[in-house]
Amino acid sequence: MQKKFLSSLILVLILNVLVKPFYILGIDAEFLKRIEGTNPGDYGEYFSLVGLTFIFNIFLDLGITNYNTRNIAKSENQLQTQFSGILSLRLFLVLGYLFILALSGVLLGYSSHQFYLLSILGLNQVLVAFILFFRSNLTGLMRFKEDSIISVLDRAILIVICSFILWGSWNGDIVSVELFVWLQTLSYFITFLVSFFLVFRHTNSIKINVDIVFFKRILRRSLPYALLILLMMIYYRVDSVMLERMLPNGKREAALYAQGFRFFEAFTMIGYLFAGLLLPIFAKMIIKKSPLSPMVYLSSKIILAIGFLIGIGCYMYSYDIMNRRYETVRLDLEQSAAAFRFLMVCFVAMCSTYIFGTLLTAKGSLKTLNYVALCGVIINLVLNFYFIHKEGAIGAAKASMITQVLTAIAQVYLAFKILKINVEYKEIFRLIIFVVGIAALSKLQFLDYWMYNILIFFTLGGLWIFISGMIQPKSILLILKERED
Repeated sequence: MQKKFLSSLILVLILNVLVKPFYILGIDAEFLKRIEGTNPGDYGEYFSLVGLTFIFNIFLDLGITNYNTRNIAKSENQLQTQFSGILSLRLFLVLGYLFILALSGVLLGYSSHQFYLLSILGLNQVLVAFILFFRSNLTGLMRFKEDSIISVLDRAILIVICSFILWGSWNGDIVSVELFVWLQTLSYFITFLVSFFLVFRHTNSIKINVDIVFFKRILRRSLPYALLILLMMIYYRVDSVMLERMLPNGKREAALYAQGFRFFEAFTMIGYLFAGLLLPIFAKMIIKKSPLSPMVYLSSKIILAIGFLIGIGCYMYSYDIMNRRYETVRLDLEQSAAAFRFLMVCFVAMCSTYIFGTLLTAKGSLKTLNYVALCGVIINLVLNFYFIHKEGAIGAAKASMITQVLTAIAQVYLAFKILKINVEYKEIFRLIIFVVGIAALSKLQFLDYWMYNILIFFTLGGLWIFISGMIQPKSILLILKERED
């Protein structure tokens, strides 16, 4: 089992680090560049609609996926007894999700074309929800390698198809938002069929039925998690919707915001994968009443070291990065670079959230986390209303930065207070010294070309991570061993 876990862990990390960032920064960003170069505002409209589908995405799941994984991991027989019931429940949730999405479109005053795109994007989210459900069954059955492949299959298919369209022999004039959305639908549908087949092999039959008692029992257990995800998704994604709706040139501003957000989203996958490693570790330590401080500081140093290195580097070279990726786009790169800088501060704050938010989740402090998330939603909405009217995309990025920093500080404070973690001043001082060193390195200009300078910065910064003691090879092995156990 230990060999199986470690080999699967390495596989999923490699697949996610290689495939998903390349899709976001290569394929998605290239579509942004091509679409905005020919039809300004179209990608901004698409980005806003995607944000809306993500906000209500939790109504497709309501925490059922995690519940299902835990149950099947305890007993494989649960797959036979509960698969049809949960599948039936999800079909009802699909109807509720699509209704909420349509109602939101009406209230926001969407045009017929926007409703058309919203309906396809909603269908895509439905397919993704079912894929995640099928994956939860594979995970519960310990089919880690199959789950790892399914986790990136849709993106891999999109990379192949879109690469042929973008850089192959096809006419580039066919590139459009509608084409991009339908290609996503195709890749999700293929992944849906493959994942369904892999799970169906382990079931005797599928029967759609309505069991109200069963539905209530599952929803009652999963709703606290669902509420937390909904609140966090609102202040993570609502800015793109507000940009597009509040401003006369909202589509353009949303496109500007999307340029930096694509990089921000790719980087956050590092923290997301790290949080997935830490959740069971923290949960086990809390149950066994083991001292938490060593693991908290160990994991914090690793993720914050990576976070500050990437955050400061991208902050200092923000315009060069934007110009390199979107040089032919008819948008204000100075403005998108400024928004990108604020988003990279968000990234550092979210690195902290991936540690301390995960720790509070492992503790089961969902009520506390929901209060923090609710405050985050209120702060974010107020700030967006204020800043977006004044500064557009930059204002939305500022609102996100302030919200993420404040919620991160709140989670750190609450984690230390609730779990009684010792304050290690030596480790705090080490972090300060590390950040000062990285900031000093970012100011140095070694050569005339910025790309050489940023490569040198990341190389020296990586060395400084080890020299300063923020990361030690044995610390990573310790985390993997704990996760393996």
